[in-house]
Amino acid sequence: MIAALQCADHECMTVEIDIGEMTSGARAGLDLEELLATRLLVQGNSGSGKSHLLRRLLEQSASWVQQAIIDPEGDFVSLAEKFGHVVVDAVGTEKDLQMIAGRVRQHRVSVVLNLEGLDADRQMKAAATFLDGLFDADRDLWYPMVVVVDEAQLFAPAAAGEVTEEARRRSLGAMTNLMCRGRKRGLAGIIATQRLAKLAKNVAAEASNFLMGRTFLDIDMARAADLLGMERRQAESFRNLDRGNFIALGPALSRRPVPIRIGPVETMGRGGSPKLMPLPEQPKEEAKDLIFTPAAGEIPAARPRFQEPVSSTGDVLDRLSSAEQANDDAEPQADSLLEFGEREEKIAEIIAGILEDEDAAFQPIATLYQDFQVRCRIAKLAGGPPDLQSFREKLSVARAGIEKGEMDDGAWSQAELIAAELPDDMRGVYLLLAKAALAKTPCPGNIEIATAYGTRSPGRARWLLSHMEERGFLVCATDLRGNRIVTLTDLGWQTAPGDEAAA
Repeated sequence: MIAALQCADHECMTVEIDIGEMTSGARAGLDLEELLATRLLVQGNSGSGKSHLLRRLLEQSASWVQQAIIDPEGDFVSLAEKFGHVVVDAVGTEKDLQMIAGRVRQHRVSVVLNLEGLDADRQMKAAATFLDGLFDADRDLWYPMVVVVDEAQLFAPAAAGEVTEEARRRSLGAMTNLMCRGRKRGLAGIIATQRLAKLAKNVAAEASNFLMGRTFLDIDMARAADLLGMERRQAESFRNLDRGNFIALGPALSRRPVPIRIGPVETMGRGGSPKLMPLPEQPKEEAKDLIFTPAAGEIPAARPRFQEPVSSTGDVLDRLSSAEQANDDAEPQADSLLEFGEREEKIAEIIAGILEDEDAAFQPIATLYQDFQVRCRIAKLAGGPPDLQSFREKLSVARAGIEKGEMDDGAWSQAELIAAELPDDMRGVYLLLAKAALAKTPCPGNIEIATAYGTRSPGRARWLLSHMEERGFLVCATDLRGNRIVTLTDLGWQTAPGDEAAA
């Protein structure tokens, strides 16, 4: 039953959907418009009826508001047949998925994002891409939409797990946007989780409505009681809730905690609780024949053939490097980082090509070196690519922006000799400062120093200078205008004053 209460002036309307009944026998209503403004958090252990609750809520509100369901297990695809939801399988590229999300908002079609069959890492990336597409829609398309995220602890984890840091960061950012900033864009987040303790607190804290189901762990019961404003001694009641029973609180539900039993649903999920059923009666001899005798028309399994172990990309690159080792040994190596024969010029061109991508300077060294090896083979570099250590050194020079002909070879050899005493990733920063000091140009700003180190953090640049100063490689001073001057103690060189905040 859905109640629509219209005001006398015919301009405002309150839509209340029926989600079940209270212990008193009265119907339990949920104010849909209030829900759009205040969001909802559902918690319950596996088997508590959490998915049943979400299905009831979706069915009752399907005709009133556009819906999008992030479905990691494919349980909600059954809504498509009865209520017209479009099932979006997470296939194709991330760009395709983001464009689909934009069209969903444009045409106001209810959808189910089916993530079934993807591993956790890809599920997080797909969900983040889709949510970002909904969130980034043009202002003209900010129509009301309910966004349901089942198993929200997978997409907004409280702590890092076995997934990659990139996937965790993107997914958590998208979920935070949904719950913290989605209201102004018409997005009402409804998140469901098995464990409150595993859900990021900044995501859970944005919900003002709560439906708390059965849970057994003390930490989850205590947190649920805290969210509902109940006393700690009352937290034990969450252990005794039956399947399909929840404690409700919030402006869209009730001003005080009340128990609710969720009503029946019209569609069924593909999962559900397993039901006991008796085994078929048959003699032991017949059962044995059923197992060991091939059935008529059954295709026998092919005998597995011995296969070579699958080689990783690293193994293949190692074998290719070994095959070129003879040429490598015969090729003379540069004595200086600025010695430019034909081979060294080619290497410099390849590294410069890598750094043309703005994000390349901030990639891990292993990723850059793998890209470098591939480019060297494409360019048919004589003698093969240099080893990782040599690549680190050449990359540090390239990041510092030092080119042949800019420096006096004798003076620069001294700078290289001193830089060799620093860790590989700091040499580029020292050489950048040496370049400025030798040319008497202003001291590089924090952004330029951070880029030479391979980071975007100005704070990291300040830490690097402090670290080098503690080790006696340089001295930092500030002139009366507040500009920074760096003196390289071993060389006796000094930069001109420079603004550390300069871009």
